[in-house]
Formats: sequence, structure tokens, C-alpha cells
Amino acid sequence: MNIKKISSRYTVKILDEEDIVDVYNLCRHNEQYYRYCPPFVTEESIKNDMIACPPGKTLSDKYYVGYYDGDKLLAVLDLILDFPNERTALIGFFMMDLKCQNKGLGSSIVSELSEALRKEKIDAIQLAWVQANPQPESFWHKNGFIETGDISHMDNYTVVIAQKNLRSN
Repeated sequence: MNIKKISSRYTVKILDEEDIVDVYNLCRHNEQYYRYCPPFVTEESIKNDMIACPPGKTLSDKYYVGYYDGDKLLAVLDLILDFPNERTALIGFFMMDLKCQNKGLGSSIVSELSEALRKEKIDAIQLAWVQANPQPESFWHKNGFIETGDISHMDNYTVVIAQKNLRSN
């Protein structure tokens, strides 16, 4: 997948260790996210997230990317292809810069990503949000994600699994 083609509006690049400070500075201002989904972000947790893969997946399936407007990091996305099954993409993490929220930018990123994945023959996108946190639930519903009925219990919280189908039946 050519990651640079998932947005016509922003520059998208694979993030690496040189970008950890920028990712940290974006994430640390989103205190509400970490209140519902602890622990609070650290540079070490970002480094670990950059290489974390679900069972059976490798870094060749993973795209830990940043969306840039010029040299300003606006959003971070962790995307795994063909997970949890073939022709499904998993958004493991998506966070907008706090100053960019509630302006439609996140929705435009999700819309462009959905179209790019559809062109890559991906049939659905799956993700999860913390059950008690109304902000991501509202955002993902607005962007066409529907609860699958599955939940997953983590150590300190429960997540709701949701999916957006990219193909009409």
C-alpha cells in the first residue's frame, strides 16, 4: 500500500523514532483520552506502539503514520492491514492534535482513508473505543462506524468493537 496516497489534503509519512517527540507532544495534550484509556502516554510507550503488532501480524502489515500540514503533525494513525481477518483493516489508534479537533479535519482524514482502503480491496475497517468515553463514540458513529456487538475487557476498562463496511452489499 502506498501510504502517501491515503490523503490528498495532507502529507502522510511512516513515523519512526525520530518522530517520537512530535507524537508525544501531540498525544500528551489529549488528557481526556488517557483518563479513559490509561496509562498516560510516554515517549517509551510511543516507541513500543510503533512496533507493536497483533498476533500473526508483522511490521510489513503495519502503518504507524503521521498526517502533516507542512511540518506540523496534525494526526497519528496506527493501521494494520488484513486484521482481524483478510480484507479488513484495523485502526489501532487515531489521535488528532487537540487544536485541530472539532473542525472536521478528523472526519476528512477518515473519509479519505476509507476510500483509499476501498481501492486497495479492503472490505471493512474495524476499531474500538473505550465504552465509557462519549467523545470517540460520537466521532466514530458520525464517520459511519457501527458497533459489532462485541466488547473486550482490558485491565482497567472495556472497549466496544465497531466496524465500517466499505463495500455495499
